[in-house]
Amino acid sequence: MNCRLCNTETRTIRHPDLGVYHLCPRCELITLEAARHPSEEDAFKEYCLHENSSLDPRYVAYFRAFVEEAVLPFVGEGRSVLDFGSGPSPVLATLLEGEYGYQVDCYDLYFSPEKVYLGKSYDLITSTEVIEHIADPLEAFRLLASLLAPGGVLSVMTRLHPRDEEQFLTWHYIQERSHITFYSEVTLLHLASLSGLSLLYSDGIQYASFGKNACS
Repeated sequence: MNCRLCNTETRTIRHPDLGVYHLCPRCELITLEAARHPSEEDAFKEYCLHENSSLDPRYVAYFRAFVEEAVLPFVGEGRSVLDFGSGPSPVLATLLEGEYGYQVDCYDLYFSPEKVYLGKSYDLITSTEVIEHIADPLEAFRLLASLLAPGGVLSVMTRLHPRDEEQFLTWHYIQERSHITFYSEVTLLHLASLSGLSLLYSDGIQYASFGKNACS
């Protein structure tokens, strides 16, 4: 099959238990075969198993590290925010509002499905541990770019794949059934270019920040 991001012919990586993955040699996007994608019902059941709470200091610290590294260097406090894929418990939104004074809207396909972002634009969009669940990342990035105000920032968290096929097959991140799409820094650069954004920052592990041109 051809890559759904850059249309380059992909090659296959076969996992004995998890199925076939398609690796693009150009943009390095890796996608799980469609036949193995979970249904919405199965994905919802899996998300409900996550025990994340603003009362868990370790989980709050996990998000605070993301904010301090991938948000604050690029977006001042007190701005308008969309937390895209906020999950069953909006821990990040609570942190952004309570500690940094942002005004936050939450959207989640399963837990906050009202499209509160319609007709709005945001200084910052956060999306943490979300894009690995999305089958069409370019469609998602173009939507998010369209919701950013000129000069706005999109900050995401997702584990970047190891860029080695043998390591990929033993990588813990592919074990979660709802993880179907995987990225490298090369992939992020392609996504930025194709969605009208620029890659401002990547730690090469799991954080990335994208900017929208102030003239856009």
